[in-house]
Amino acid sequence: MEQYDIVVIGSGPGGYVAAIRAAQLGMKVAVAERNELGGICLNWGCIPTKTLLKSAQAYHYAGMGNFYGFSAGDVKPDIGKMVARSRDVAAQMSRGIEFLFKKHGITLIKGQATILPDKNVRVEGDAETVTVAAKHIIVATGSRPKSLPFAPIDGEKIICYWQALVPDSIPKSMAVIGSGAIGSEFAFFYRMLGTEVTVIEFLDRIVPLEDDDVSAQLNRSFRKAGIKVMTSAQVKGVDTSSDMSKVTVETAKGTVVVEAEKVLSAVGVMPNTEFIGLEGLGVEMDRGKVVVDKWYKSSVDGIYAIGDIIPTPALAHVASAEAVCCVGKIAGIDVNPVDYDNIPACTYTSPEIASCGLSERKARERGIAVKTGKFPFTASGKAAAAGARDGFVKIVADAGTDEILGVHIIGENASEMIGGIVAARKFKIKASELASTIFPHPTMSEGIMEAAGAVNNEAVQI
Repeated sequence: MEQYDIVVIGSGPGGYVAAIRAAQLGMKVAVAERNELGGICLNWGCIPTKTLLKSAQAYHYAGMGNFYGFSAGDVKPDIGKMVARSRDVAAQMSRGIEFLFKKHGITLIKGQATILPDKNVRVEGDAETVTVAAKHIIVATGSRPKSLPFAPIDGEKIICYWQALVPDSIPKSMAVIGSGAIGSEFAFFYRMLGTEVTVIEFLDRIVPLEDDDVSAQLNRSFRKAGIKVMTSAQVKGVDTSSDMSKVTVETAKGTVVVEAEKVLSAVGVMPNTEFIGLEGLGVEMDRGKVVVDKWYKSSVDGIYAIGDIIPTPALAHVASAEAVCCVGKIAGIDVNPVDYDNIPACTYTSPEIASCGLSERKARERGIAVKTGKFPFTASGKAAAAGARDGFVKIVADAGTDEILGVHIIGENASEMIGGIVAARKFKIKASELASTIFPHPTMSEGIMEAAGAVNNEAVQI
C-alpha cells in the first residue's frame, strides 16, 4: 500500500491549494477527485459564471453604441458561443491545475474516496479501486446546490446554477428564488440577454448579507435594468404541470403567482460530507458540517476539514486560506489562524459589490459607536467617463478610535478595489490615515480615499 504524508480528498480551491502547499513544504501528497480538477468553483461556479457575465457585459456595451459614440449594427447574443467560451475557459483552468500537480509531483487518484480506519483511503475509480495510507487526511469535498422541499430541482423547469450555466436557449422569463450572490449574478446575466427576470427574496432586502445601503443601491440598479424585485416574499410552492411554471409567493400585500419559463433555485448550498466515511469513524458533525478547531483538526486524530464542509464562509478564497493554514500547522511552521473578521466578499452583478468587515448594522448590533463616510460615484470623473455612475464607497469606522471596521463598495470593478482595503484593515489602519493616502487620478479607487475623508468630514470632492 502506497504511503503518503497527506492525502487530500477533493481538488477545489481548498483541496488543490492544500496539495500544492504541502508539496512545496516537501511532503509526499496524493489527491482523490471523483470529477474535474478544480472542483465546483473552477468548473461549475466562480470561473464559468464570471466568463458568462463578461459576455453579457460585452453584449450590453455593444447595445449602448450610441451612448459611447459608435454604431455596432444589429448585435444579437449567441448563447451557444457564450456557453462554449465559458466551458473552454473552465477547461483551461482545470488543465492548469493538472500542470501544477505534475510540476510539484502530486499524485492524482480519480474516483470516489472513502476514509477507512487507521487513516487509509479507498478510492473507487471507473477502472480500478486503489487504497492508500496517509499520515494526515484533509477533507475538502465542497458543497452542492440546496433544493427546497416544495420546489425540487428537476433540471428542466426548476434549475440550479449547474443548468443555468449551460442553457440551450435564452428563456423568455425566469423567476429567481434567492438574491444572494448566485441568484443576483444570474438575474443580471439573463436580464442582460433579454429575459424577463423576477427576483424573489424571503428577507426584507436583496443581497441581505451586505450593508443596508448596498442592498438599496442594487435594488435601484436592478429595477433600472428591468429586473422585478420582490422582498419579504416567501415562496410557498411551484407548479410545473403546464408550459409555464407558476410560483406561488406570499407577500405582505397578499398571495401572488409569478409565471416563468424557468425557475432558478438559488437558496444556498449544502456540504458534501456523506458517503466518505466520516460518520463511521466518529468524526463530530453539526448539521452536516465537520466540527474543527482553529487549525482545522476534526475530533478524530489525523483527519482535517476545510472549505464548504465546515461552518465558515462558503467562499473559494476562504477555502484556500484555510488550506494554507491547515497544511502549515501540519508541517510545524509558524502560521496565524484565518481572520474571519476580515474576509472580502464579492458579487459580480452590474454594478459589482465588494465588501469586508462589519456593515453599519452589524457594528451597531455589537454595541459599537460608529461614524461613516460615503462617496458616490456620481461625483467620480472616471465613473462619468466610463458611463458607470451607479454606486458608492462606504466606510464604517469606530467613532472613538477611528479604526476602519468595514468597507462596502458597489460600483464598476468593485471586486478589483477591495483587496487593498483587506490589507489595510489587517494592519488596523485608521480612516484618517487612509484619507491621507494618495490614490491615482482619475480612478474609481479614489472613492476609497474620499469616503475615508468623509468619515471625518474632510472629503473635498463632495
